[in-house]
Amino acid sequence: MNIIIQKIGLKKDEVFFKADAGEGRGIWCGAQVKPGDLAEVEFEIPVLLMRWVDIIPAGGGEHGIRLEGDIVVLTGVLDNIEEDGTGCLQLDGELIMFESLGEPMALGSLVEVRTREIRLYPIFL
Repeated sequence: MNIIIQKIGLKKDEVFFKADAGEGRGIWCGAQVKPGDLAEVEFEIPVLLMRWVDIIPAGGGEHGIRLEGDIVVLTGVLDNIEEDGTGCLQLDGELIMFESLGEPMALGSLVEVRTREIRLYPIFL
């Protein structure tokens, strides 16, 4: 996903960014960046998510990224969840991997993934 760094946060390596899908916050895992820098990144959700708590059906709307206080909300299509809990969210043409526990959810449905931590890895082509 292509992003623009908007500002540097208070936590170590924290950045706020803007993408076509919206605005968010994450931990930058690459060479130092500054506001205004453009980057193509891969998202990683490093925490274990609970289905029906951290992953919930979206009440309509579109794919997107938004901040709600210190929570980053990713809205997209639940593409897959394996038996081991590994899953992926399709957001704006990109796949975002995660690990989860809990009761099954309908694949192909629009969901919100709510997390306090996202890691951003630059992609070098």
